[in-house]
Amino acid sequence: MSPTVRTARHDDYEAIVDLTSDVWADRAMADYIPDVFRDWVDDDGPNRKTLVVDVDGHAVGIAQAVILTETEAWFQGMRVDSAHRGKGLGSLLTDRLIEWAADAGASVGRSMVFSWNEAGLGQSLAAGFEAVTSFRWAHPEPADETPEMPVGNDPTTAWRYWQGSDGRDVLSGLALDSGESWALSTLTRERLDRLGTEQAVLTVGERPQGMACRVRTTDADGDRLAEYAVGVWSNVDAARALFDGIAADAARLGVDGTRVLIPETPRHVAQAAYAGGDISECPDYVFEIPDLRELS
Repeated sequence: MSPTVRTARHDDYEAIVDLTSDVWADRAMADYIPDVFRDWVDDDGPNRKTLVVDVDGHAVGIAQAVILTETEAWFQGMRVDSAHRGKGLGSLLTDRLIEWAADAGASVGRSMVFSWNEAGLGQSLAAGFEAVTSFRWAHPEPADETPEMPVGNDPTTAWRYWQGSDGRDVLSGLALDSGESWALSTLTRERLDRLGTEQAVLTVGERPQGMACRVRTTDADGDRLAEYAVGVWSNVDAARALFDGIAADAARLGVDGTRVLIPETPRHVAQAAYAGGDISECPDYVFEIPDLRELS
């Protein structure tokens, strides 16, 4: 029977558990898809679509697309059962989701792949994506710190610094999305202003030398984390002040830890390690299709 692509259903759950059981068998981490699959099915609608590849009535692949903004779509959760890889099923899923996202009005589509995921990197290129940026996570510990440089909450100053930052250039203007976990979207002035009111925007120095913005708090592996959409700075002293400000902000929230998206450059990674402590072991890559309509 030829593979068909259809909308995911709740009765696909056991098949999804099976096909994700050995996705990262060589790494000490479990796939998150079984934990979120039922929510994905429930949340399908105008701004979210979850598809599976069906072979003989059995789901052997899955992927999801989410509309983040009026122009930006995010593709995630691409998985194909190990017994069915190399048959073009991943591209079949991606093509259908690209069509759906373009019909929904998105003009650009992006996805994230762990840098160690060789199969995912190759699949992204095969599906028409191009690598556009990479980032890493910094994890300053919540603490009642007093930064050596003044740290304020000023979206206007933060926007001015962000606009001229080399970190913004490296990240192609992207930051952690406000609505969708693990997704990146364009950081706009409007969103930064909203985060300044609803969350927190941190600026370093009277003449700005750094900025960060808190996007949400979330639960991860039993811990409550404060997530910061991006952190950028000009030098190591500004980095230390920024991470101290983040640590103090997180301590006021009473969370267990933090996650700060930073650009993947030698300067940013080295200075974050020096000033902010723990950083993630490997970077993550962001891939992009600049015009979905060309492929839909």
